Amino acid sequence: MVGASAGLPRYVDAVARFRIEDEIARLHGDPATGFNAYVECCGRYTGESRLALRTVSASGEFREFSFDDLADMSGRVGTLLKDLGVGPGDVVAGMLPRIPDLVATILGTWRIGAVYQPLFTAFGPKAIEHRLKTSGAKLVVTNMANRGKLDEVEDCPRVATILAPGEALPAGDIDFRAAFAAASPDCQPVMRKGDDLFMMMSTSGTTGLPKGVPVPLRALLAFGAYMRDAIGLRPDDVFWNIADPGWAYGLYYAITGPLLLGIATTFNEGAFTAKSTYDIIERLGVTSLAGSPTAFRLLLAEGAAPAARVKGRLRVVSSAGEPLNPEVIRWFAAHLRVPIHDHYGQTENGMMVNNHHGLSHPVRPGSAGFAMPGYRIVVLGEAGQELGPNQPGTLAVDIANSPLRWFDGYHQAETPAIAGGYYRSGDTVEFEPDGSISFIGRADDVITSSGYRIGPFDVESALIEHPAVTEAAVIGVPDPQRTEIVKAFVLLASSFRGSPELAEELAQHVRRRLSAHAYPREIEFVSELPKTPSGKIQRFLLRKAEVEKRKG
Repeated sequence: MVGASAGLPRYVDAVARFRIEDEIARLHGDPATGFNAYVECCGRYTGESRLALRTVSASGEFREFSFDDLADMSGRVGTLLKDLGVGPGDVVAGMLPRIPDLVATILGTWRIGAVYQPLFTAFGPKAIEHRLKTSGAKLVVTNMANRGKLDEVEDCPRVATILAPGEALPAGDIDFRAAFAAASPDCQPVMRKGDDLFMMMSTSGTTGLPKGVPVPLRALLAFGAYMRDAIGLRPDDVFWNIADPGWAYGLYYAITGPLLLGIATTFNEGAFTAKSTYDIIERLGVTSLAGSPTAFRLLLAEGAAPAARVKGRLRVVSSAGEPLNPEVIRWFAAHLRVPIHDHYGQTENGMMVNNHHGLSHPVRPGSAGFAMPGYRIVVLGEAGQELGPNQPGTLAVDIANSPLRWFDGYHQAETPAIAGGYYRSGDTVEFEPDGSISFIGRADDVITSSGYRIGPFDVESALIEHPAVTEAAVIGVPDPQRTEIVKAFVLLASSFRGSPELAEELAQHVRRRLSAHAYPREIEFVSELPKTPSGKIQRFLLRKAEVEKRKG
């Protein structure tokens, strides 16, 4: 067991004194009478020459932006959007790399009371199309590196494209930067209420297509609490969350959370490598780092020598997306001289269970930690009863006693996870005697690979689009580097024969249609798939057989 840092507020005291009124008082506005996400995350911090964003471009150029800079940029975006007919409650989708224009687009969308929808830049046309159809987006903002995918999207909304020097504007597109330059920065923020939306997220698509996750403005209260209590963010920190803002952890906590607290965030446009990570930590003086265990395992794999130059530079490291391996915790302590803490959450709820950097409590390697103040987390048995220590069950949120909870159900879809006064996460956990929570496994079929949550249905659907495939089942199989990799079991049409060449063709087909992280790294050609009497594929039997085979 690792003791928490001295001088921090005690966790038990934070839980005892938690009042939602105190969290609301931290805002500039009021969810009951009117507030605006742009104002909360930018506008209220202008006029102070206060740093808001550090960026490192793909070529290594370093730039800084103040909250005043972001206010000007987002004002122009807001005016641009209004001129295009976007209004309060409308959805604007962004498919951009980690560049300043992304932050301006998000803040500008919020400024006019509209809703921002992230599109991960590695998504293929099918994944994009479904998300745009779900949200009913009125506009997509993208760049030329990603623009071509939209040509394959049926009923694609209008597109505003960011051009680099020498690039030609596709026919019918809006020249984003030209319109931006011509737009006025004077854009009055539109006040909204706590239940109004400001983000439209998507699930991973466990048993079907991804479902829309509406995020109301009152979620800002939970995002701020996580940054304060779990990340333990301080005004003098140099904060860098390496998660991509195309996903929940990046959008919630690499952009929204730090800016909400008036603290600068960091963008690196380049690809993740151990060298680039150490370069940026050293160059910018990063003190608080956040990301996924996959990224942190890659640092470990590079060895102690490259880490030596930043040893002792970091104050804290936060990990989310999948369980954190104890060996990573030990390695970070030994070779980077920094505590790394595991955090647990979901797109639907944000982070809920954490080993808090900002609060004092025991930290057990391998434990997800304690419920964040403002949430009451329980473990439920099969009959829906609350379980005690060392009894495995489903992690659930006690709705009535979790004032920070904000998820009320999927967008235009049923939400069976909400029932009987609880939200059931679908993950299997158990309480330890000290009240901390240990993660056991996923109760559903979601695959966690390199920090990404991948729904098998999407991969199966993409495979079936190929003329060689009659049927497919997709599971996650253990992998020491990525936690899990995607494996597909494929039934071929009668005119095709399995071969390594065909397997590679199918893998690349999925990669193009979905994303660079969701394609099957292993494909096995089979003559049948295990099914229930009603015809549903029994993926758990495939997983069980695969695990047994790999043990042997």
